[in-house]
Amino acid sequence: MANRKKNGKKKRNRRMLLLGLGSIAIIITMTLTIGKYWVEIFDKYKEKQELEEKLAELQAEEKELQLDADKLQDPDYIARYAREKYSYSKDGEFIIKIPEK
Repeated sequence: MANRKKNGKKKRNRRMLLLGLGSIAIIITMTLTIGKYWVEIFDKYKEKQELEEKLAELQAEEKELQLDADKLQDPDYIARYAREKYSYSKDGEFIIKIPEK
């Protein structure tokens, strides 16, 4: 009878050891998985912020280009732009270039 008690205790100790090791393995696996997902979420958050900044820059650039396109619809603006940029002149006008500092 004493032998049965020892065998029963040994079995119970083994079961508890296996249960404890299994629990530890599950906890470690879950912790690593959750950590991996948090890293992915953080990376996506940073990427989102960068893309939002780039979007804001592109929207500002789009507004500027739209303004330029609207200005190019005006013939007076086109004539003035061509004179300034490409040194075109009207008949009887002289072009004097002043060096920029």
